[in-house]
Parts: sequence; structure tokens; C-alpha cells
Amino acid sequence: MSVSLPAPEPVYDDRPVRLFALATVLWGVVGMAVGVFIAAQLAWPALNFGIPWLSYGRLRPLHTNAVIFAFGGCALMATSFHVVQRTSRTRLFAPWLADAVFWGWQLVIVGAAISLPLGYTSGKEYAELEWPIDLLITGVWVAYAIVFFGTIAKRSVRHIYVANWFFGAFILAVALLHVVNSAALPVSFMKSYSAYAGVQDAMVQWWYGHNAVGFFLTAGFLGMMYYYIPKQAERPVYSYRLSIVHFWALIFTYMWAGPHHLHYTALPDWAQSIGMVFSLVLLAPSWGGMINGIMTLSGAWHKLRDDPILKFLIVSLSFYGMSTFEGPMMSIKTVNALSHYTDWTIGHVHSGALGWVGFITMGSMYYLIPRMFGRKAMYSTRAIELHFWIATLGIVLYIAAMWIAGVMQGLMWRAVHADGTLVYSFVESVKATFPFYVVRLVGGLMYLGGMLLMAWNVVMTVRAGREPGAVNALPAAPQAAHA
Repeated sequence: MSVSLPAPEPVYDDRPVRLFALATVLWGVVGMAVGVFIAAQLAWPALNFGIPWLSYGRLRPLHTNAVIFAFGGCALMATSFHVVQRTSRTRLFAPWLADAVFWGWQLVIVGAAISLPLGYTSGKEYAELEWPIDLLITGVWVAYAIVFFGTIAKRSVRHIYVANWFFGAFILAVALLHVVNSAALPVSFMKSYSAYAGVQDAMVQWWYGHNAVGFFLTAGFLGMMYYYIPKQAERPVYSYRLSIVHFWALIFTYMWAGPHHLHYTALPDWAQSIGMVFSLVLLAPSWGGMINGIMTLSGAWHKLRDDPILKFLIVSLSFYGMSTFEGPMMSIKTVNALSHYTDWTIGHVHSGALGWVGFITMGSMYYLIPRMFGRKAMYSTRAIELHFWIATLGIVLYIAAMWIAGVMQGLMWRAVHADGTLVYSFVESVKATFPFYVVRLVGGLMYLGGMLLMAWNVVMTVRAGREPGAVNALPAAPQAAHA
């Protein structure tokens, strides 16, 4: 009588995952440190020391690029390479190409770190890098797509898990956005001019800019959410059907929301209104995904008491829900008339960046890194707990200061005397904002402190662990509790 044995767990190619995971932590510290420095400059401008490459105008794009594309990009590549193997039950397609993606992406990051402080910029938000680096990004991204979709194509299971749908959409959409918005005419080695002009240039830029948020900073990180929350909670996704509805509604709607960045500009009013309407519609799929993630803990809420990794993952969804309520609200023209150009926008961006993107990344890395180095858990669970509370308090100080400052600025700028003259000069609004900039700096320092604590924990985990040729994770999370 023959006895059938369970199929052995495949051997996975985890070298690129380990490299990207460690790079995530490194660039997180660097990007956030630059952010803290420029936050201090806003309170005390003399901190640029009269050095051009330390000026706010040059370091601010370095901060955004480091946090979004270095920290966030490495996190997305680490987790997508990890998740696609486990959910497809197969090794990476062309692992040598995955290694090339890692080194190519680090070259992009170093290129940004050198060129932006030197003043080489296209002047486009989140797309400041000049044309030679843009070409390198394109080549690396094509290689990344080949590895990811090649792995999907050679999967040993018929089903494509929902996390891979989000990762795949993020890869395809970012490629389209980058190529179209970065179209330019080079006039020298590090200078080019946009292929578009005037209001068309602005429209293309904010189609890119908002969808960089929508796909780079939302869709990809939702791929993390749909894998790592069920894994850490040891519970199936609450509703697999809702996850599919969430996916299609989100990716269709997000593409149209960019014009809300251009209210009260030369953009035609009908285009502004389309951006506002689709931004409001976005609330539904966004909250559907948030509810799906949070309800995955049904029957396992007690785990939040003792599991700091789960705290990171679940609280990230709370910030996701808050930010995706605030964004549509701020896209309403009458609200935007108050909020536009104020620090309220900065508070909104950072509630999403620090709370949603930062926390879901940190939780995912705390799950991923020990398993990549032959350990069951991080070196210090107490350090994770401390990191969570320091970072949470830092976020609250940061965004509360910016919300209050932003509303105050908006009200001061629109205050007029009976004869129509302004009540306050612009300088008076800057002076009134100073205390909130100091509070924002304290919040940023706390968040950076938590990141440094994470870096220490990661170093100790790697030193105490082992680096196997390939580390196997548990099988993919069950797909759903409810159809």
C-alpha cells in the first residue's frame, strides 16, 4: 500500500530579498535624517550654513526621493520578490536579473543623492531626476517587471493571489507614468526640457504626481498588506471577494484624480471637477480595503496586546483610512480654497507617508528579515514595542502640528478688512507658524529615533542569525474566510 507524502516546500531565491530588505532599513534612516534636517531648516534657516548644496530647495527633493524611491522602492522590491515566490510556489524567474535589479536600483539612488544636492533637477515633483538617471530607472524597471511577471508565468499553482495583482498593477502603472511624464529633450549631459509646455505640462505632471502616490505608495503597499497581515495574524483574509472589488475599483479610479492638485489654476474647470469627483469616489474602494485588512483580525484581536508587529500592520491601516478620507475631503474645491499651499497638505501627505507607508513597511520588514536570516523572530521584541510607541507619538505630534498650522495659515491668508485689504502680511503668517515647525521637528526626531532603533535591531538579528542559501517561509496565507 503506497502512502502519498505532502509535496516538499520549494527552494526559493532569497538573496535579492535579503539585499533589498537591508537596503530598506539603511535608506529609511538616511531619508528620514534628511527630512529632520530640512524640518530644522524651516524653523532656523541659518542651518543651511550658506552652503548651496545644503539649502532647503536642494535637500527637500533629496528627502522625498530617498523616502519614496529608496526606502519605499527597496521595501516594495523586497516584499514583491518574497511574496511572489511563496504565493506562486516557485523560484524567481532569472534570479541573476533580480540581483541586477538590486544593484541598478542602488545606482539610481546614489545618482539621485549626488545630482540633487548639486542642483541638477527637472523641477518636476517626485520626478526631479535628470534624463540620464531617468533612462537608468527605465532599464531597471523593465528588468524588475521581467523578473516579477516571469515568476508569475512559471507559477506551479493556477491561482494568482491578490497581493500579486496589486504588485503587478503598481509595476505596470509606474512604468507608464514614468515614461510619459519624463519625456524630455536633452540639451546637455545633465539638462533637459520637458516635452510638454504650460498647463499641459502641469496636467501631465500631476497625473504622474498623484498616481505616484496612488500606485507607488498605495497599490504596492496594499500588496504587502494582503500578505503580511494574514501571515502575522495567522488568519485568512477577511473577504477575498472584497479584495478583488477593492483592486479593480481602486486602480480604475485613481488614474483620474490628479487634477485636484490644480484647483484654481489655468487648468480648465471641467478637468478640475473631474479630478474632484473621482477623488471623492476613491473613498469607497480605499475604505473597503482598510476594512478588509482590519477585519482579518476577526477572532484574533487579543493578539494585538502582545504582538508589536501586528500593531504596526493594523495601525498602518488606521492611518490609511484616515488619509484616504482626508484626501478626498481636501479635493473638494471649497475646502481646497482653504487648504491649498498650506501646511495642512504637508500634514496630510505625512499622515499617509509616516503612518501608512512607514508602518506597513516596518511591520512587513519585522516579519520578513528574521526569516531571511534563519531566525523565527527579531533579536528584541521589546525594541519593536518601543519603536512602535515612539513612532506613533512622533506621527501624532507631526501631523497635528501641520494640521493646526495649515488651517491657521489658510485663515490668515484669506482674512480681509472691510475695504478688501489683507489683515495679515505673509511674514506674519510665517512668524505664527514657527512654534508648529518646532513641534513638527520634535515629532520627526522621534520617528527617526524609532527608525534608528529598528536599524540596531536588524543588525543584531542579522549577526545572531545565519544567511542560508535559500530560506523557506511557511506556505502562503489562506485566501479567504468568506467568499
